[in-house]
Amino acid sequence: MNAGFNGLNPAQRQAAEHNFGPLLILAGAGTGKTRVVTTRIAGMLFNDIPASQILAVTFTNKAAVEMRERVDSMVPNNMAEDVTLCTFHSLCVRILRVCIERLGYKKNFSIYTQSDQMGLLKQILVRKAGKDENIDAFMVQSLISNAKNTGQPVSQDENSLISDIYRTYQKELKAFNAVDFDDLIILAVKALKENNDIREHWRKRFRFVMVDEFQDTNNLQMELLQQVVNEEHNICVVGDDDQSIYGWRGADITNILDFERFFPNPTIVKLEENYRSVNRVLRLANSVIRHNIDRREKTLWSSQGEGEKIRISSMPDAQTEAEWVVGEIMEKHHMDNRTWKDFAILFRTNTQSRIMEEQLREHEVPYRVIGGQSFFEKREIKDILSYLALFVNPDDDVSLLRIINTPPRGIGTGTIGSATQYSIEHDQSIFESIQDEDFIATCSTRAKNALEQFVEMVNGFADTANTKTGNYATMTEDMIREIEYEDYLKRSCKTADEANNRRKNVAELVESMYNHVAGKKKGLRKFLDSCSLMQDKDNEKEQGDEVSLITMHASKGLEFPVCHIIGMEEGILPHSRSIDEGTKDEERRLLYVAITRAKEQLNITWCHSRKKWGDKVPCMPSTFFNEMDKSECVETTYEELADEPVNEDYAASFFQEMKAMLSQ
Repeated sequence: MNAGFNGLNPAQRQAAEHNFGPLLILAGAGTGKTRVVTTRIAGMLFNDIPASQILAVTFTNKAAVEMRERVDSMVPNNMAEDVTLCTFHSLCVRILRVCIERLGYKKNFSIYTQSDQMGLLKQILVRKAGKDENIDAFMVQSLISNAKNTGQPVSQDENSLISDIYRTYQKELKAFNAVDFDDLIILAVKALKENNDIREHWRKRFRFVMVDEFQDTNNLQMELLQQVVNEEHNICVVGDDDQSIYGWRGADITNILDFERFFPNPTIVKLEENYRSVNRVLRLANSVIRHNIDRREKTLWSSQGEGEKIRISSMPDAQTEAEWVVGEIMEKHHMDNRTWKDFAILFRTNTQSRIMEEQLREHEVPYRVIGGQSFFEKREIKDILSYLALFVNPDDDVSLLRIINTPPRGIGTGTIGSATQYSIEHDQSIFESIQDEDFIATCSTRAKNALEQFVEMVNGFADTANTKTGNYATMTEDMIREIEYEDYLKRSCKTADEANNRRKNVAELVESMYNHVAGKKKGLRKFLDSCSLMQDKDNEKEQGDEVSLITMHASKGLEFPVCHIIGMEEGILPHSRSIDEGTKDEERRLLYVAITRAKEQLNITWCHSRKKWGDKVPCMPSTFFNEMDKSECVETTYEELADEPVNEDYAASFFQEMKAMLSQ
């Protein structure tokens, strides 16, 4: 049996038939790497390589399960049953279960999940920093994880609070005979390095090693592979340096660029025939990515035909951009008989999704958000909306409970619990209860003062909130300043970048309020109603017939017939941070990933201006436009697009639908 080799192109077949010695498969976007990997495993089994000697490592359990299902379907009976298909963490658990005693742990060690970590860290924080110190446990966990993965100290000062917390955390983890996910790889590497017999056991067990998505590996994972792979160097790695977009979370692109340094004289196979996209899309992607100097040369091509030219359109502002993109999607849906799920809108930052969501909602176009929460589900947005809802309706217990101590103002969980119980017993709202003299008399002086200040703040803003002529956008800005919400974000976020992104989300919300005030719809209540409708989405897990709103990072591995890349401006893509950090190459790879999601049609838009904190700020087109092969593109402006004649069939169809809706 040939394990399906006949269906492969020459490069794919070369990769699939290679069994011995190091092999680097450079699999460009859409070139069928999963088929090659699974066919290669099946071929090894048909060539009488024992299944128990084959190890294939993936990054997610989902990928491992899908790979196993495909291999099982390619071989008879249970031939692939003993193949080890697992994640890096699963592999390390297998190793440690038989040797962790050498490292001072008991064999029945526990693995702490993130929630377990949080529980332990919060206990340590209370002991080390005190109850009144507002140190975020998630931030501490992030710093500890980063230190473990990079091998760097959590702080340069060994006497600092974070260093003390780190040492205590590790000491107590070991006392509980527990490890966290980062420890799994660290300890497995340590066990293999320090114990020849353990290392030789696993090298004999796994004579043939495969690694998927190799461009996403970090230094620790590379160390693990070097310990597991034996002197035969029967290692096959599959990846694409042009799609290495996770440097910000530790991925080291030099693992794939310098593969020869780790495993000498490898066979290198390039998969360049793309089975996803038309050639104009691929040539545009090629023209961009070749500007990255440190890369392995490859050129994507396709037998899918030439396709339409890529349209690059300049828009006056983000509102117009959203209106045009959604209008274009609706027209294509009606006129080309396309399903909604044929369309994707790709963006660099989560803040760009809000205005698109509003337009899709307004036109009743079904959509789903991938790679991030819906704008109106974000923590900071829900916080601000809860304040506003409470100003309009002080009896809204749900909103009150969300924000009564957010940011912390000295109203503890005990006081909140007592107020809730009191409100139930006296059949009144919690807001009424915290003003009730009998309840107040049961509180400590500190809690009493904090409650009085909270009530005063709510009543003060409620006057403006319930005035039809009041400017609730300005009021919201005043409220954000008074409660020092931005300082709270800085304290409670893991990183400065996260705090800045959340601050931008709040700014986006305020901006939408200014637009609402300026529009025909008046009143805070109506604004809150419109926001509630935007949160009232169905929670389908599987994609239905809906447009995909997706971050560029989350788009990797996905494909859509029609793609819209929005916000292609300098500072957004490439991100302003990349200039300071010297990571513009990774931004270019991110654009390459976004472009290669399109199967048939690609539209790219940028704006001349965007509103930030209520002010119109001029924007410049991305410098990446200068790197694009313009022979593959048609450049146009919104004014030119607006002057195009309306498609009569679409207009007739649109008005028929409107007529039907009105008659209902």
